[in-house]
Amino acid sequence: MLEINNLSFSYPRKPLLFEDLNLALGDGHIYGLLGKNGAGKSTLLKNMIGLAFPSRGNCLFNGIDVSGRPVRMLEDIFFIAEDLFVPSLTPVQFLGNTAGFYPNFNQDSFYGYLKALDVDPEGQMSRQSYGQQKKAMIAFGLASNASLLIMDEPTNGLDIPSKVQFRKLIASVQTESRCIVISTHQVRDLNSLIDTLLVLHDREIVVNRSMDEITEKLSFGIYPDTFDLPVLYEEENIQGKSAILPNTTGEFSKVDMELLFNAIINGNEALLEILKAPQNEL
Repeated sequence: MLEINNLSFSYPRKPLLFEDLNLALGDGHIYGLLGKNGAGKSTLLKNMIGLAFPSRGNCLFNGIDVSGRPVRMLEDIFFIAEDLFVPSLTPVQFLGNTAGFYPNFNQDSFYGYLKALDVDPEGQMSRQSYGQQKKAMIAFGLASNASLLIMDEPTNGLDIPSKVQFRKLIASVQTESRCIVISTHQVRDLNSLIDTLLVLHDREIVVNRSMDEITEKLSFGIYPDTFDLPVLYEEENIQGKSAILPNTTGEFSKVDMELLFNAIINGNEALLEILKAPQNEL
C-alpha cells in the first residue's frame, strides 16, 4: 500500500525532522501514529501524500511516487488535516462539487455518516463550529471509499458522544482493502480502535508493532506495590502503580497506550529492546 524509503526531511534552516526513515503500511490495518508535539507527525503525513517533499528518499503509494501527485493516486487517497479549511458550502453542495473526484464515492453512505455524527447536511460548513466542520470532513472521507485514509488529530474539537461515534464508524468501514492512519496526541481516543501502533521519536519510527505483538511481549497492570516485580516502567496513580513488565507468562493484558507512550518518550531502552526483538524472543 504505502512504502517510505530512506526518508530525510527538514524545513529550511531547521534541524532534520526525519533521517533515513523507513516504513511500510499495508492494507487491512488501522494504524495509530503517536509522537510528542513537534516530533513531526503532521509533516510525516504530508510526506505520505506528496504535500511535503523530502530532501532524500521517497514515498510510494501502490508503487507510485507521491511527490508527483498524479490523478490515479489522488482519487484513491483522502487526507483530513488537523487545521481545516472548509468552503462556504453546505455538505450537500460540497458533495456535488467534490464527490466526482473519487470514483468509489458512496452518496448514501455520506448521508448516513452525517446523520450518525449529527451534522446538518444543509448547514453552511464555514459557519459551523470547528467540531462540526471536522465531522463533516470525516463523513466525506469515509464515504470516499479511498484505499488510503489519513487523519491528523481527527478527534480534536469533538465532544465525547462524537468521539464514541467516530470510533464506531472507523471500525465499521475498515476492510481488507483499506488502510487507515490516525495521528493523535489524545492517546485514549485510539483505545480499542487501532490494530497497529507507530511511535515517532527522535527522527525515526521507534515502534511499529501490532497490538497483539505488544501484548505478547509486555504485560500491563495496576499493582499496590512493585517492589518484587521486574518493572520496566511505572507511574503512580490513585489506585496504586500502573506498571509495564515483560510478559513472561504468555497471558494477555490490555495495552495501556498512554503508559507505553510515556515510557518510550522517557527513553526506556530496555522496553524498546523488548519491542524490537523478534517474536520468539523476550
